Amino acid sequence: MSLFGNLYVGAGGLQTGQNALNTTAHNLANVGTQGYTRQQVLLADNKYTTIHKDIHAISNMQTGLGVTYSQTRTVRDYFLDQSYRQEVGRSAFYETSYNTMQEVETLLGELDGESFNESLDNLYISLKELAKNPASSVNQGLVITRASEFIERANSVYNSLCTYQDNLNKQVEQGVDRINDIADRIYQLNNDIVLIEAGGVEKANDLRDERDKLLDELGKLGKISYKEDMVGSVDVYFEQHLLASRDVKNKIELYIEDGADFCTPYWKLDAEQLGGGKLDISKAKVFNLNQTISTSMNTDIGGLKAMLVARGDHRADYTDIPDPSYYAGGAADPQYLADMKTYDKVTSSSVIMNVQAEFDNLLHAIIDGVNGVLKEASDNADKALQDSSGDPNAISDYMKMVDPVTGNKIPIQLFTRVAVDLTKPVSYAKGDESTLYSLGNVVVNPQLMKTPAMMGFINDLKEEDFTTAKKLQEAFEQKEYKLNPNVETKTNLVDYYSGIVSQIGNTGAVFKSIHQSQETTVATIDNARQQVAGVSDDEELENMIRYQNAYNASSRFINVIDEMLEHVLSTLGR
Repeated sequence: MSLFGNLYVGAGGLQTGQNALNTTAHNLANVGTQGYTRQQVLLADNKYTTIHKDIHAISNMQTGLGVTYSQTRTVRDYFLDQSYRQEVGRSAFYETSYNTMQEVETLLGELDGESFNESLDNLYISLKELAKNPASSVNQGLVITRASEFIERANSVYNSLCTYQDNLNKQVEQGVDRINDIADRIYQLNNDIVLIEAGGVEKANDLRDERDKLLDELGKLGKISYKEDMVGSVDVYFEQHLLASRDVKNKIELYIEDGADFCTPYWKLDAEQLGGGKLDISKAKVFNLNQTISTSMNTDIGGLKAMLVARGDHRADYTDIPDPSYYAGGAADPQYLADMKTYDKVTSSSVIMNVQAEFDNLLHAIIDGVNGVLKEASDNADKALQDSSGDPNAISDYMKMVDPVTGNKIPIQLFTRVAVDLTKPVSYAKGDESTLYSLGNVVVNPQLMKTPAMMGFINDLKEEDFTTAKKLQEAFEQKEYKLNPNVETKTNLVDYYSGIVSQIGNTGAVFKSIHQSQETTVATIDNARQQVAGVSDDEELENMIRYQNAYNASSRFINVIDEMLEHVLSTLGR
Protein backbone atom coordinates (compact mmCIF):
# COMPACT_ATOMS: atom_id res chain seq x y z
CA MET A 1 0.00 0.00 0.00
CA SER A 2 1.24 3.47 -0.81
CA LEU A 3 2.05 5.98 1.88
CA PHE A 4 -0.83 8.11 0.69
CA GLY A 5 -3.14 5.11 1.05
CA ASN A 6 -2.02 4.73 4.65
CA LEU A 7 -3.32 8.22 5.31
CA TYR A 8 -6.82 6.82 4.69
CA VAL A 9 -6.21 4.20 7.36
CA GLY A 10 -5.17 6.87 9.85
CA ALA A 11 -8.07 9.15 8.92
CA GLY A 12 -10.54 6.27 9.35
CA GLY A 13 -9.09 5.58 12.79
CA LEU A 14 -9.43 9.25 13.77
CA GLN A 15 -13.03 9.38 12.58
CA THR A 16 -14.12 6.18 14.32
CA GLY A 17 -12.26 7.15 17.50
CA GLN A 18 -13.93 10.57 17.56
CA ASN A 19 -17.40 9.06 16.97
CA ALA A 20 -16.80 6.46 19.67
CA LEU A 21 -15.69 9.16 22.13
CA ASN A 22 -18.76 11.26 21.32
CA THR A 23 -21.06 8.28 21.86
CA THR A 24 -19.34 7.37 25.14
CA ALA A 25 -19.68 10.96 26.35
CA HIS A 26 -23.37 10.88 25.38
CA ASN A 27 -23.84 7.68 27.40
CA LEU A 28 -22.12 9.17 30.45
CA ALA A 29 -24.17 12.37 30.20
CA ASN A 30 -27.39 10.32 30.31
CA VAL A 31 -26.40 7.82 32.97
CA GLY A 32 -29.23 9.06 35.19
CA THR A 33 -31.80 9.66 32.44
CA GLN A 34 -34.82 7.40 32.92
CA GLY A 35 -35.57 5.34 29.82
CA TYR A 36 -32.22 6.06 28.17
CA THR A 37 -30.67 3.15 26.29
CA ARG A 38 -26.93 2.61 26.06
CA GLN A 39 -25.57 3.34 22.58
CA GLN A 40 -22.79 1.61 20.71
CA VAL A 41 -20.68 2.62 17.71
CA LEU A 42 -20.56 -0.01 14.97
CA LEU A 43 -17.47 -0.16 12.75
CA ALA A 44 -17.21 -1.50 9.22
CA ASP A 45 -14.47 -2.15 6.67
CA ASN A 46 -13.43 0.86 4.66
CA LYS A 47 -13.01 0.60 0.89
CA TYR A 48 -10.47 -1.85 -0.52
CA THR A 49 -7.79 -1.05 -3.12
CA THR A 50 -7.35 -3.76 -5.75
CA ILE A 51 -3.67 -4.35 -6.56
CA HIS A 52 -3.90 -7.33 -8.88
CA LYS A 53 -6.64 -9.39 -10.50
CA ASP A 54 -6.08 -13.06 -11.21
CA ILE A 55 -8.86 -15.13 -12.77
CA HIS A 56 -7.24 -18.30 -11.49
CA ALA A 57 -7.14 -17.06 -7.89
CA ILE A 58 -9.92 -17.44 -5.36
CA SER A 59 -9.90 -13.69 -4.76
CA ASN A 60 -8.22 -10.60 -6.04
CA MET A 61 -5.18 -9.12 -4.34
CA GLN A 62 -6.47 -6.19 -2.30
CA THR A 63 -5.32 -3.94 0.47
CA GLY A 64 -7.68 -2.38 3.00
CA LEU A 65 -8.00 1.27 3.88
CA GLY A 66 -8.79 0.65 7.57
CA VAL A 67 -12.15 1.00 9.29
CA THR A 68 -14.99 3.45 8.98
CA TYR A 69 -17.92 4.49 11.14
CA SER A 70 -21.05 2.47 10.26
CA GLN A 71 -23.78 3.59 12.68
CA THR A 72 -24.61 4.21 16.32
CA ARG A 73 -27.16 1.72 17.58
CA THR A 74 -29.07 1.24 20.81
CA VAL A 75 -28.56 -1.98 22.73
CA ARG A 76 -31.85 -3.61 23.73
CA ASP A 77 -33.18 -7.15 24.18
CA TYR A 78 -36.55 -7.56 22.44
CA PHE A 79 -37.50 -10.62 24.47
CA LEU A 80 -36.76 -8.91 27.80
CA ASP A 81 -38.68 -5.79 26.74
CA GLN A 82 -41.70 -7.88 25.81
CA SER A 83 -41.57 -9.89 29.05
CA TYR A 84 -41.15 -6.74 31.14
CA ARG A 85 -44.15 -4.99 29.60
CA GLN A 86 -46.36 -8.00 30.16
CA GLU A 87 -45.29 -8.62 33.74
CA VAL A 88 -45.35 -4.95 34.74
CA GLY A 89 -48.94 -4.85 33.45
CA ARG A 90 -49.82 -7.89 35.56
CA SER A 91 -48.11 -6.29 38.57
CA ALA A 92 -50.15 -3.09 38.04
CA PHE A 93 -53.36 -5.14 37.90
CA TYR A 94 -52.78 -6.75 41.28
CA GLU A 95 -51.35 -3.59 42.80
CA THR A 96 -54.52 -1.70 41.88
CA SER A 97 -56.68 -4.57 43.13
CA TYR A 98 -54.79 -4.71 46.43
CA ASN A 99 -54.95 -0.93 46.92
CA THR A 100 -58.68 -1.05 46.28
CA MET A 101 -59.11 -3.77 48.88
CA GLN A 102 -57.12 -1.72 51.38
CA GLU A 103 -59.25 1.35 50.75
CA VAL A 104 -62.51 -0.57 51.09
CA GLU A 105 -61.25 -2.25 54.26
CA THR A 106 -60.41 1.18 55.67
CA LEU A 107 -63.88 2.49 54.84
CA LEU A 108 -65.52 -0.49 56.49
CA GLY A 109 -63.25 -0.76 59.51
CA GLU A 110 -62.77 2.83 60.54
CA LEU A 111 -64.41 5.94 59.20
CA ASP A 112 -63.89 9.37 60.72
CA GLY A 113 -62.56 7.75 63.87
CA GLU A 114 -65.71 5.68 64.55
CA SER A 115 -66.15 2.05 63.62
CA PHE A 116 -69.42 1.05 61.99
CA ASN A 117 -69.23 -2.24 63.85
CA GLU A 118 -69.54 -0.26 67.07
CA SER A 119 -72.89 1.22 66.00
CA LEU A 120 -74.10 -2.28 65.07
CA ASP A 121 -73.03 -3.68 68.44
CA ASN A 122 -74.67 -0.75 70.24
CA LEU A 123 -77.99 -1.46 68.51
CA TYR A 124 -77.77 -5.14 69.47
CA ILE A 125 -76.86 -4.29 73.08
CA SER A 126 -79.80 -1.87 73.32
CA LEU A 127 -82.15 -4.67 72.24
CA LYS A 128 -80.63 -6.99 74.86
CA GLU A 129 -81.28 -4.35 77.50
CA LEU A 130 -84.82 -3.93 76.21
CA ALA A 131 -85.39 -7.69 76.58
CA LYS A 132 -84.54 -7.39 80.28
CA ASN A 133 -87.04 -4.57 80.95
CA PRO A 134 -89.28 -3.91 77.89
CA ALA A 135 -91.52 -1.38 79.62
CA SER A 136 -88.63 0.90 80.58
CA SER A 137 -88.90 4.19 78.75
CA VAL A 138 -85.15 4.55 79.12
CA ASN A 139 -84.54 1.26 77.31
CA GLN A 140 -87.10 2.12 74.61
CA GLY A 141 -85.50 5.50 74.04
CA LEU A 142 -82.07 3.89 73.88
CA VAL A 143 -83.25 1.53 71.12
CA ILE A 144 -84.57 4.44 69.09
CA THR A 145 -81.32 6.39 69.57
CA ARG A 146 -79.13 3.43 68.68
CA ALA A 147 -81.27 2.62 65.65
CA SER A 148 -80.92 6.19 64.42
CA GLU A 149 -77.15 6.09 64.92
CA PHE A 150 -77.01 2.75 63.09
CA ILE A 151 -78.85 4.09 60.04
CA GLU A 152 -76.72 7.23 60.01
CA ARG A 153 -73.47 5.23 60.14
CA ALA A 154 -74.71 2.74 57.55
CA ASN A 155 -75.56 5.51 55.11
CA SER A 156 -72.19 7.15 55.80
CA VAL A 157 -70.28 3.95 55.02
CA TYR A 158 -72.34 3.23 51.89
CA ASN A 159 -71.94 6.80 50.65
CA SER A 160 -68.19 6.55 51.21
CA LEU A 161 -68.12 3.39 49.09
CA CYS A 162 -70.02 5.25 46.39
CA THR A 163 -67.61 8.18 46.62
CA TYR A 164 -64.66 5.84 46.20
CA GLN A 165 -66.46 4.25 43.26
CA ASP A 166 -66.74 7.73 41.71
CA ASN A 167 -63.04 8.26 42.42
CA LEU A 168 -62.16 5.09 40.52
CA ASN A 169 -64.39 6.23 37.68
CA LYS A 170 -62.43 9.49 37.53
CA GLN A 171 -59.17 7.53 37.46
CA VAL A 172 -60.54 5.48 34.56
CA GLU A 173 -61.20 8.70 32.66
CA GLN A 174 -57.65 9.90 33.38
CA GLY A 175 -56.21 6.55 32.31
CA VAL A 176 -58.07 6.69 28.98
CA ASP A 177 -56.85 10.25 28.41
CA ARG A 178 -53.29 9.10 29.04
CA ILE A 179 -53.64 6.20 26.59
CA ASN A 180 -54.85 8.60 23.91
CA ASP A 181 -51.92 10.93 24.63
CA ILE A 182 -49.48 8.01 24.32
CA ALA A 183 -51.10 6.93 21.05
CA ASP A 184 -50.75 10.44 19.64
CA ARG A 185 -47.09 10.64 20.65
CA ILE A 186 -46.21 7.17 19.31
CA TYR A 187 -47.88 8.07 16.02
CA GLN A 188 -45.73 11.23 15.82
CA LEU A 189 -42.56 9.40 16.87
CA ASN A 190 -43.12 6.72 14.26
CA ASN A 191 -43.23 9.31 11.51
CA ASP A 192 -40.25 11.25 12.86
CA ILE A 193 -38.15 8.08 13.15
CA VAL A 194 -39.00 6.96 9.64
CA LEU A 195 -38.15 10.41 8.30
CA ILE A 196 -34.76 10.51 10.04
CA GLU A 197 -33.74 6.96 9.21
CA ALA A 198 -35.02 6.95 5.64
CA GLY A 199 -31.64 8.07 4.28
CA GLY A 200 -29.82 5.22 6.00
CA VAL A 201 -27.28 7.66 7.45
CA GLU A 202 -28.22 7.73 11.14
CA LYS A 203 -30.50 6.17 13.73
CA ALA A 204 -33.04 8.18 15.68
CA ASN A 205 -31.88 6.61 18.93
CA ASP A 206 -33.19 9.24 21.35
CA LEU A 207 -36.61 9.16 19.70
CA ARG A 208 -36.57 5.37 19.89
CA ASP A 209 -35.80 5.65 23.61
CA GLU A 210 -38.79 7.91 24.10
CA ARG A 211 -41.00 5.48 22.20
CA ASP A 212 -39.76 2.53 24.28
CA LYS A 213 -40.45 4.47 27.47
CA LEU A 214 -44.02 5.13 26.31
CA LEU A 215 -44.47 1.43 25.57
CA ASP A 216 -43.31 0.66 29.12
CA GLU A 217 -45.92 3.06 30.49
CA LEU A 218 -48.63 1.73 28.18
CA GLY A 219 -47.87 -1.80 29.36
CA LYS A 220 -48.87 -0.79 32.91
CA LEU A 221 -52.31 0.33 31.74
CA GLY A 222 -53.32 -2.71 29.73
CA LYS A 223 -52.31 -5.68 27.65
CA ILE A 224 -50.17 -4.59 24.70
CA SER A 225 -48.32 -6.14 21.78
CA TYR A 226 -46.25 -4.51 19.06
CA LYS A 227 -44.07 -5.16 16.04
CA GLU A 228 -41.56 -3.02 14.20
CA ASP A 229 -41.56 -2.88 10.40
CA MET A 230 -38.53 -2.59 8.14
CA VAL A 231 -38.54 1.20 8.12
CA GLY A 232 -38.53 1.59 11.91
CA SER A 233 -42.22 2.25 12.58
CA VAL A 234 -43.93 0.27 15.36
CA ASP A 235 -47.52 -1.00 15.18
CA VAL A 236 -48.88 -0.97 18.74
CA TYR A 237 -51.89 -3.05 19.79
CA PHE A 238 -53.81 -2.35 23.00
CA GLU A 239 -56.12 -5.12 24.21
CA GLN A 240 -55.63 -6.82 20.80
CA HIS A 241 -56.77 -3.73 18.91
CA LEU A 242 -54.53 -1.49 16.80
CA LEU A 243 -53.82 1.65 18.80
CA ALA A 244 -51.13 3.44 16.83
CA SER A 245 -48.83 3.03 13.82
CA ARG A 246 -47.28 5.54 11.42
CA ASP A 247 -50.55 5.70 9.46
CA VAL A 248 -53.22 5.27 12.14
CA LYS A 249 -53.98 6.40 15.66
CA ASN A 250 -57.21 5.02 17.12
CA LYS A 251 -58.90 7.03 19.83
CA ILE A 252 -60.63 5.61 22.88
CA GLU A 253 -63.80 7.42 23.91
CA LEU A 254 -65.91 7.17 27.06
CA TYR A 255 -69.59 6.28 26.83
CA ILE A 256 -72.12 6.95 29.58
CA GLU A 257 -75.49 5.36 28.99
CA ASP A 258 -78.61 7.30 29.96
CA GLY A 259 -79.27 6.72 33.65
CA ALA A 260 -75.92 4.95 34.15
CA ASP A 261 -73.47 5.95 36.85
CA PHE A 262 -70.18 5.24 35.13
CA CYS A 263 -68.32 5.47 31.84
CA THR A 264 -67.35 2.63 29.50
CA PRO A 265 -64.21 2.92 27.30
CA TYR A 266 -64.83 2.06 23.64
CA TRP A 267 -63.08 2.36 20.28
CA LYS A 268 -64.60 5.38 18.59
CA LEU A 269 -64.00 4.31 14.97
CA ASP A 270 -65.29 0.78 15.55
CA ALA A 271 -68.48 2.01 17.21
CA GLU A 272 -69.20 4.35 14.29
CA GLN A 273 -68.54 1.67 11.65
CA LEU A 274 -70.43 -1.15 13.41
CA GLY A 275 -73.37 1.11 14.20
CA GLY A 276 -73.99 2.04 10.57
CA GLY A 277 -73.92 5.73 11.35
CA LYS A 278 -75.32 5.28 14.85
CA LEU A 279 -73.23 4.85 17.97
CA ASP A 280 -73.07 1.17 18.91
CA ILE A 281 -70.49 0.24 21.51
CA SER A 282 -71.69 -3.32 22.13
CA LYS A 283 -68.86 -4.75 20.01
CA ALA A 284 -66.47 -1.83 20.36
CA LYS A 285 -65.67 -1.98 24.07
CA VAL A 286 -61.97 -1.76 24.85
CA PHE A 287 -62.06 -4.27 27.72
CA ASN A 288 -63.94 -7.55 27.84
CA LEU A 289 -64.89 -7.64 31.52
CA ASN A 290 -66.86 -10.88 31.13
CA GLN A 291 -63.65 -12.87 30.85
CA THR A 292 -62.48 -14.92 33.80
CA ILE A 293 -59.51 -13.23 35.45
CA SER A 294 -56.67 -15.69 34.96
CA THR A 295 -52.88 -15.54 34.68
CA SER A 296 -52.83 -18.53 32.33
CA MET A 297 -55.18 -16.68 29.95
CA ASN A 298 -53.34 -13.34 30.39
CA THR A 299 -56.59 -11.64 31.38
CA ASP A 300 -55.07 -10.15 34.56
CA ILE A 301 -52.96 -7.46 32.89
CA GLY A 302 -53.26 -3.68 33.25
CA GLY A 303 -53.99 -1.24 36.05
CA LEU A 304 -56.81 0.39 34.06
CA LYS A 305 -58.59 -2.93 33.66
CA ALA A 306 -58.23 -3.56 37.40
CA MET A 307 -59.90 -0.20 38.09
CA LEU A 308 -62.83 -1.08 35.83
CA VAL A 309 -63.23 -4.49 37.45
CA ALA A 310 -63.07 -3.05 40.98
CA ARG A 311 -65.41 -0.16 40.16
CA GLY A 312 -68.13 -2.25 38.53
CA ASP A 313 -70.82 -0.77 36.33
CA HIS A 314 -73.46 0.50 38.78
CA ARG A 315 -74.30 1.17 42.42
CA ALA A 316 -75.08 -2.20 43.94
CA ASP A 317 -77.65 -3.01 46.63
CA TYR A 318 -79.08 -6.14 48.20
CA THR A 319 -81.19 -6.88 45.12
CA ASP A 320 -77.96 -7.65 43.22
CA ILE A 321 -77.56 -10.78 45.36
CA PRO A 322 -79.93 -13.47 44.05
CA ASP A 323 -82.11 -14.95 46.78
CA PRO A 324 -83.67 -18.31 45.82
CA SER A 325 -86.66 -17.57 48.08
CA TYR A 326 -87.73 -14.87 45.60
CA TYR A 327 -88.08 -17.39 42.76
CA ALA A 328 -90.95 -19.78 42.15
CA GLY A 329 -88.60 -22.69 41.48
CA GLY A 330 -86.15 -21.82 44.23
CA ALA A 331 -82.48 -22.56 43.54
CA ALA A 332 -83.46 -24.65 40.50
CA ASP A 333 -85.43 -21.84 38.86
CA PRO A 334 -83.94 -20.99 35.42
CA GLN A 335 -84.18 -17.28 36.13
CA TYR A 336 -82.32 -17.74 39.42
CA LEU A 337 -79.54 -19.63 37.62
CA ALA A 338 -79.34 -16.85 35.02
CA ASP A 339 -79.20 -14.19 37.74
CA MET A 340 -76.46 -16.17 39.49
CA LYS A 341 -74.35 -16.06 36.33
CA THR A 342 -74.84 -12.30 36.20
CA TYR A 343 -73.92 -12.03 39.86
CA ASP A 344 -70.72 -14.03 39.39
CA LYS A 345 -69.65 -12.05 36.30
CA VAL A 346 -70.70 -8.55 37.36
CA THR A 347 -71.30 -8.10 41.08
CA SER A 348 -68.99 -10.70 42.60
CA SER A 349 -66.01 -9.75 40.43
CA SER A 350 -66.21 -6.10 41.54
CA VAL A 351 -64.93 -5.62 45.07
CA ILE A 352 -66.90 -2.40 45.59
CA MET A 353 -70.17 -3.66 44.13
CA ASN A 354 -69.90 -6.90 46.09
CA VAL A 355 -69.33 -5.04 49.36
CA GLN A 356 -72.12 -2.59 48.56
CA ALA A 357 -74.52 -5.48 47.91
CA GLU A 358 -73.48 -7.44 51.02
CA PHE A 359 -73.50 -4.34 53.22
CA ASP A 360 -76.95 -3.34 51.99
CA ASN A 361 -78.10 -6.92 52.47
CA LEU A 362 -77.08 -6.65 56.14
CA LEU A 363 -79.13 -3.49 56.59
CA HIS A 364 -82.09 -5.03 54.75
CA ALA A 365 -81.99 -8.17 56.91
CA ILE A 366 -81.82 -6.16 60.15
CA ILE A 367 -84.73 -3.94 59.16
CA ASP A 368 -86.84 -6.85 57.93
CA GLY A 369 -86.04 -8.79 61.09
CA VAL A 370 -86.91 -6.00 63.53
CA ASN A 371 -89.96 -4.75 61.66
CA GLY A 372 -91.12 -8.34 61.15
CA VAL A 373 -91.10 -9.00 64.89
CA LEU A 374 -93.06 -5.82 65.60
CA LYS A 375 -95.60 -6.60 62.88
CA GLU A 376 -96.03 -10.12 64.24
CA ALA A 377 -96.74 -8.69 67.72
CA SER A 378 -99.28 -6.29 66.22
CA ASP A 379 -101.00 -9.07 64.24
CA ASN A 380 -101.09 -11.36 67.26
CA ALA A 381 -102.69 -8.61 69.32
CA ASP A 382 -105.36 -8.13 66.61
CA LYS A 383 -106.08 -11.86 66.50
CA ALA A 384 -106.30 -12.13 70.28
CA LEU A 385 -108.74 -9.21 70.39
CA GLN A 386 -110.83 -10.64 67.56
CA ASP A 387 -111.00 -14.06 69.25
CA SER A 388 -111.99 -12.58 72.60
CA SER A 389 -114.53 -10.07 71.26
CA GLY A 390 -115.93 -12.14 68.45
CA ASP A 391 -115.48 -9.17 66.11
CA PRO A 392 -113.43 -10.29 63.06
CA ASN A 393 -112.69 -6.65 62.18
CA ALA A 394 -111.48 -5.58 65.61
CA ILE A 395 -108.08 -3.90 65.65
CA SER A 396 -105.98 -3.75 68.79
CA ASP A 397 -104.17 -0.58 69.83
CA TYR A 398 -101.11 -2.59 70.79
CA MET A 399 -98.08 -1.91 68.60
CA LYS A 400 -100.14 0.49 66.51
CA MET A 401 -99.63 3.99 65.21
CA VAL A 402 -101.80 6.33 63.19
CA ASP A 403 -101.08 6.52 59.48
CA PRO A 404 -100.38 10.26 58.85
CA VAL A 405 -102.00 10.01 55.41
CA THR A 406 -105.11 7.86 55.93
CA GLY A 407 -105.59 8.27 59.68
CA ASN A 408 -105.99 4.50 60.04
CA LYS A 409 -104.27 2.36 62.66
CA ILE A 410 -101.25 0.62 61.21
CA PRO A 411 -98.56 -1.59 62.77
CA ILE A 412 -95.69 0.28 64.34
CA GLN A 413 -92.43 -0.11 62.44
CA LEU A 414 -89.07 0.87 63.89
CA PHE A 415 -87.80 1.61 60.38
CA THR A 416 -89.79 3.23 57.59
CA ARG A 417 -89.14 4.08 53.98
CA VAL A 418 -88.70 7.62 52.77
CA ALA A 419 -89.71 9.19 49.50
CA VAL A 420 -86.66 8.86 47.25
CA ASP A 421 -85.93 8.76 43.56
CA LEU A 422 -86.35 5.06 42.91
CA THR A 423 -84.82 5.11 39.44
CA LYS A 424 -82.69 2.08 40.24
CA PRO A 425 -83.38 -1.04 38.17
CA VAL A 426 -86.75 -2.15 39.46
CA SER A 427 -85.53 -5.39 40.94
CA TYR A 428 -87.51 -4.23 43.96
CA ALA A 429 -90.38 -6.13 42.39
CA LYS A 430 -88.82 -9.31 43.82
CA GLY A 431 -90.78 -8.93 47.04
CA ASP A 432 -93.46 -7.08 48.93
CA GLU A 433 -92.80 -3.37 48.43
CA SER A 434 -93.58 -2.64 52.07
CA THR A 435 -90.55 -4.70 53.16
CA LEU A 436 -88.09 -3.53 50.52
CA TYR A 437 -85.76 -1.41 52.56
CA SER A 438 -82.39 -0.35 51.19
CA LEU A 439 -79.70 2.15 52.06
CA GLY A 440 -80.75 5.66 51.11
CA ASN A 441 -84.50 5.03 51.34
CA VAL A 442 -84.91 4.11 55.01
CA VAL A 443 -85.06 6.11 58.26
CA VAL A 444 -86.06 5.47 61.85
CA ASN A 445 -89.80 5.99 62.23
CA PRO A 446 -90.24 9.78 62.71
CA GLN A 447 -93.15 9.27 65.10
CA LEU A 448 -91.04 7.00 67.31
CA MET A 449 -88.25 9.56 67.23
CA LYS A 450 -90.71 12.07 68.69
CA THR A 451 -92.33 9.63 71.11
CA PRO A 452 -90.01 6.69 71.89
CA ALA A 453 -92.49 5.27 74.44
CA MET A 454 -95.14 4.81 71.71
CA MET A 455 -94.33 1.08 71.50
CA GLY A 456 -94.81 0.70 75.27
CA PHE A 457 -94.41 -3.08 75.27
CA ILE A 458 -97.53 -3.31 77.46
CA ASN A 459 -100.10 -5.51 75.68
CA ASP A 460 -103.90 -5.42 75.84
CA LEU A 461 -103.83 -7.53 78.99
CA LYS A 462 -101.74 -4.82 80.67
CA GLU A 463 -98.83 -7.25 80.80
CA GLU A 464 -95.19 -6.46 80.00
CA ASP A 465 -94.42 -8.04 76.60
CA PHE A 466 -91.16 -9.90 77.25
CA THR A 467 -91.84 -12.25 74.33
CA THR A 468 -91.68 -9.57 71.63
CA ALA A 469 -88.67 -7.89 73.21
CA LYS A 470 -86.87 -11.26 73.37
CA LYS A 471 -87.69 -11.94 69.71
CA LEU A 472 -86.09 -8.60 68.75
CA GLN A 473 -82.88 -9.73 70.41
CA GLU A 474 -83.08 -13.20 68.83
CA ALA A 475 -83.52 -11.65 65.38
CA PHE A 476 -79.84 -10.66 65.63
CA GLU A 477 -78.70 -14.03 66.95
CA GLN A 478 -80.26 -16.53 64.55
CA LYS A 479 -77.70 -18.04 62.13
CA GLU A 480 -79.71 -17.99 58.94
CA TYR A 481 -77.86 -15.51 56.74
CA LYS A 482 -75.15 -16.00 54.10
CA LEU A 483 -72.80 -13.28 52.86
CA ASN A 484 -73.58 -14.27 49.27
CA PRO A 485 -74.89 -17.30 47.38
CA ASN A 486 -71.38 -18.71 46.93
CA VAL A 487 -70.79 -18.94 50.70
CA GLU A 488 -72.23 -22.01 52.40
CA THR A 489 -71.59 -21.04 56.03
CA LYS A 490 -74.48 -19.22 57.65
CA THR A 491 -74.01 -16.46 60.18
CA ASN A 492 -76.11 -14.20 62.36
CA LEU A 493 -76.60 -10.45 62.02
CA VAL A 494 -74.16 -9.74 64.86
CA ASP A 495 -71.27 -11.42 63.02
CA TYR A 496 -72.41 -10.64 59.45
CA TYR A 497 -70.48 -7.39 59.23
CA SER A 498 -67.32 -8.97 60.63
CA GLY A 499 -67.67 -11.60 57.92
CA ILE A 500 -67.68 -8.89 55.25
CA VAL A 501 -64.54 -7.31 56.70
CA SER A 502 -62.81 -10.69 57.01
CA GLN A 503 -63.73 -11.52 53.43
CA ILE A 504 -62.16 -8.27 52.22
CA GLY A 505 -59.07 -8.83 54.35
CA ASN A 506 -58.56 -12.38 53.05
CA THR A 507 -59.00 -11.36 49.43
CA GLY A 508 -56.68 -8.40 49.97
CA ALA A 509 -54.04 -10.73 51.44
CA VAL A 510 -54.22 -12.86 48.29
CA PHE A 511 -53.83 -9.82 46.05
CA LYS A 512 -50.94 -8.57 48.19
CA SER A 513 -49.15 -11.92 47.91
CA ILE A 514 -49.56 -12.01 44.14
CA HIS A 515 -48.48 -8.38 43.82
CA GLN A 516 -45.33 -8.97 45.89
CA SER A 517 -44.50 -11.99 43.75
CA GLN A 518 -45.04 -9.94 40.62
CA GLU A 519 -42.83 -7.14 41.94
CA THR A 520 -40.01 -9.66 42.33
CA THR A 521 -40.57 -10.93 38.79
CA VAL A 522 -40.65 -7.41 37.34
CA ALA A 523 -37.51 -6.40 39.26
CA THR A 524 -35.67 -9.50 38.00
CA ILE A 525 -36.60 -8.83 34.38
CA ASP A 526 -35.82 -5.12 34.69
CA ASN A 527 -32.40 -5.87 36.17
CA ALA A 528 -31.71 -8.15 33.22
CA ARG A 529 -32.84 -5.35 30.90
CA GLN A 530 -30.55 -2.88 32.59
CA GLN A 531 -27.63 -5.27 32.21
CA VAL A 532 -28.17 -4.99 28.46
CA ALA A 533 -29.56 -1.48 27.96
CA GLY A 534 -28.37 0.39 31.04
CA VAL A 535 -25.30 2.62 31.22
CA SER A 536 -22.44 1.54 33.49
CA ASP A 537 -20.14 4.35 34.65
CA ASP A 538 -17.15 2.04 35.00
CA GLU A 539 -17.65 0.42 31.61
CA GLU A 540 -18.10 3.74 29.82
CA LEU A 541 -15.01 5.22 31.49
CA GLU A 542 -13.02 2.20 30.35
CA ASN A 543 -14.38 2.70 26.84
CA MET A 544 -13.44 6.36 26.94
CA ILE A 545 -9.83 5.50 27.82
CA ARG A 546 -9.71 2.82 25.14
CA TYR A 547 -11.17 5.05 22.42
CA GLN A 548 -8.96 7.95 23.48
CA ASN A 549 -5.91 5.74 23.16
CA ALA A 550 -7.16 4.52 19.79
CA TYR A 551 -7.65 8.11 18.67
CA ASN A 552 -4.13 9.02 19.87
CA ALA A 553 -2.72 5.97 18.11
CA SER A 554 -4.38 6.96 14.84
CA SER A 555 -3.08 10.49 15.26
CA ARG A 556 0.43 9.18 15.90
CA PHE A 557 0.11 6.88 12.89
CA ILE A 558 -0.74 9.84 10.66
CA ASN A 559 2.21 11.78 12.07
CA VAL A 560 4.55 8.90 11.23
CA ILE A 561 3.21 8.69 7.67
CA ASP A 562 3.56 12.45 7.38
CA GLU A 563 7.18 12.28 8.53
CA MET A 564 7.88 9.46 6.07
CA LEU A 565 6.32 11.43 3.22
CA GLU A 566 8.31 14.49 4.21
CA HIS A 567 11.49 12.42 4.26
CA VAL A 568 10.78 10.88 0.88
CA LEU A 569 9.92 14.20 -0.71
CA SER A 570 12.93 15.91 0.84
CA THR A 571 15.22 13.15 -0.39
CA LEU A 572 13.77 13.12 -3.90
CA GLY A 573 13.87 16.89 -4.01
CA ARG A 574 17.67 16.90 -3.75
